[in-house]
Amino acid sequence: MRKRRRESIEVPEALRLARREIDRWRGCQSGRKRLPREFWAKAVDLARVHGVNRTARTLGLEYVSLRQHLERAGATSLSPPAGPAFVELLPGRRIGAGLSCTIELDDGRGGMLRMHVPGATMADLALFAARWRSAQP
Repeated sequence: MRKRRRESIEVPEALRLARREIDRWRGCQSGRKRLPREFWAKAVDLARVHGVNRTARTLGLEYVSLRQHLERAGATSLSPPAGPAFVELLPGRRIGAGLSCTIELDDGRGGMLRMHVPGATMADLALFAARWRSAQP
């Protein structure tokens, strides 16, 4: 029987800490008890930042339950924020022939693209980033 290879996705510190708190609380309970409101409130806040699916998986919560709590909390958006509102890229600047850079693009839902780019212009990088971002669901 083959074990499934699991992708290693870095878990944000806030989600890791919340998971530890929930695990500690569950370890002190006998039988199945409802999760206290303060844990749900924290999970809702984390879901607003990291997305419902990622938060539910990391915290060991049911996706539908977390989504319902998020909707009841009056969330305007169920997806994580788009990221920085402003990034300055100076057009026409070319990275030197001997120089290169590594770009990491994160869609906020666990998808990441990392590329090594030798000798590209800032305009090329901005165009690529915009197209990659618009192709994300």
